Amino acid sequence: MEVLQEDEEYNWREVRLPSMTRVEPEPELEREKGERRRGRDILIAIDHGPNSKHAFDWALIHLCRLADTIHLVHAVSSVQNTVVYETSQQLLEKLAVEALQVAMVSTVARIVEGDAGKIICKEAARLKPAAVVMGTRGRGLVQRFFFFFFAPLLLPLIFSTCVFSCLSFSCSFLQGSASEYCFHHCKVAPVIIVPGKEAGDESLI
Repeated sequence: MEVLQEDEEYNWREVRLPSMTRVEPEPELEREKGERRRGRDILIAIDHGPNSKHAFDWALIHLCRLADTIHLVHAVSSVQNTVVYETSQQLLEKLAVEALQVAMVSTVARIVEGDAGKIICKEAARLKPAAVVMGTRGRGLVQRFFFFFFAPLLLPLIFSTCVFSCLSFSCSFLQGSASEYCFHHCKVAPVIIVPGKEAGDESLI
C-alpha cells in the first residue's frame, strides 16, 4: 500500500499502476509532432458505478488523444481502510490498462479521502486540466444547455479535439450531487457531465 499523504485539507494515496509503455506511431507532419509532444491533462472522476464507467469510456473515445495523460480520481470514505484502498486500487489499475489499450494514453491515479465534489474541485485546481469529466444517471427531464453559454470555455477544447457534442444534464438528479457541485465550483476547467446510458436519446453517445 502506498504511503498515506496528508495536508490540512485532505488525505490521499497515490496508486502505483502497472508498468505500461505506450507505442506512439511516428507522426507524418511536424504539426502533429508538436501537438503530441505537448499533450493535455484530463481529469476523470471515478467510482464503482456504471455511470462512472460510461463517462470514462466516453472520454477515451471522444476526448483523449495521443500524448494526453488522464488523471483518475476516486473519492472514498477512508484511505486508511485496507479493504477500501485495495478495492479501489484494483478498479483504477483495470481502467489504466483499458486506457492504454483503447486510446494509447498514460494514466495517473489517486485515491482521496473526503466529499467527492470538493475533492474533484481541489484536484482540478491542483492539476489545471483541459477538462473534468464526470458521470451521472441523467434520469428524469434532461435539459440541454444553450451552447452559447459554454462557448467561451468549450470552443478551444472542442476544436482542439474535434469534438462537437451538445452537453446535457439532469436537473432532477444533479441537485445536491457531486456533479452539480463541480459544475458550480470548478473554476479552472470545463466540467463535462456525461449522462448515463439510461438517459436514452438524450445521452451524449
